[in-house]
Amino acid sequence: MAKSKAKKPAARAAANSAAQRKSPRKAASKTSARKKLASKGRAGAPAKKARPKQRVAISHHREEDFKADGLRAYASYRDLGIADATHGLARAHVIRLIGPCNPDEVSKLHYHDVEFQMVYVLKGWVKTYMEGVGETTFQIGSAWTQPPKIRHLIMDYSDDVELLEVILPADFETRELAA
Repeated sequence: MAKSKAKKPAARAAANSAAQRKSPRKAASKTSARKKLASKGRAGAPAKKARPKQRVAISHHREEDFKADGLRAYASYRDLGIADATHGLARAHVIRLIGPCNPDEVSKLHYHDVEFQMVYVLKGWVKTYMEGVGETTFQIGSAWTQPPKIRHLIMDYSDDVELLEVILPADFETRELAA
């Protein structure tokens, strides 16, 4: 007899569990009631801002599009129209570093306050230093990412170097660090 009594609570639990699976309404009402009590007084998740609709950006190579009005005085930039098309989500440009390389002007440790940065070598070569990586020479076809706020600098480059750079967001802050 003792054996059958021990089985009855286990059998009841199994039956109740099966009943809950068959009747999700009861389980859901219990769950939602608990959630209401648990979340009472808490602020809801902030609503996500809808981004403006992106548009197509087309950019064809034209020498006159290279401008010396960018971040560095020793570089000219060809904006690819991505910042306008994405409403500031991203920026992409081709950078020509003006040779010959002058380390006194170029080799300044800095970082960018970005979410994403990628560089691809279109022509020539560039030698960089990145914190935690060290010195690396990148040649035509090389690519790398620079994590947010990684300290880095350009050490040297060929007179014909061209780089494609993609950055998120389009507008960001650069901080030069004392040597």
